[in-house]
Amino acid sequence: MRLSQSRRSFTSKSAALETVILFRAGAVIFAIAADAVEEIRDLTGLQKLSVPAEHQKFTRVTHTLDREGKRHFVIDICAHFGVQSGRASRLMVLRHAPAAVMVDAIERMQEIDSIQALPAAFRGEERNWYRGLIVVKGRVIPVVRPEAFLTKAEAVLLQATLRGSEAGRSAAVTA
Repeated sequence: MRLSQSRRSFTSKSAALETVILFRAGAVIFAIAADAVEEIRDLTGLQKLSVPAEHQKFTRVTHTLDREGKRHFVIDICAHFGVQSGRASRLMVLRHAPAAVMVDAIERMQEIDSIQALPAAFRGEERNWYRGLIVVKGRVIPVVRPEAFLTKAEAVLLQATLRGSEAGRSAAVTA
């Protein structure tokens, strides 16, 4: 397909800041930097995770995914953001974290040329969850921070909890 001369000059003048993936959690659309996502896949291969009562902070972590010798903790996006649950159908495996995010749908990829700073109305956890806001087709969409889904300290604690429960199960089996 050939682009007209005017279209070619327009695309070369408007350089995108980055590409984001628009995804849905319940009725809410969010964006995440495309380079923060390693893979988008279906939900096969997930293993249910039972978090001990003393770690109720991790109720948003519902499953694990073992992929290429690495364990990923699966975050339920609706539980994380406190939005009404939808029907999870896709999994975004994050690139630089041992985490994957279960989402209701992938809407599309979008090139953006700016991210607006968060207004003062965003307080508390929200300031950590979001990098800023974008406007796509007249809709304001929050851009999430991938590192806000699961911090390195939380991942270490979850790994230790899993190792402890797996050791307890193997001791019970051998007894």
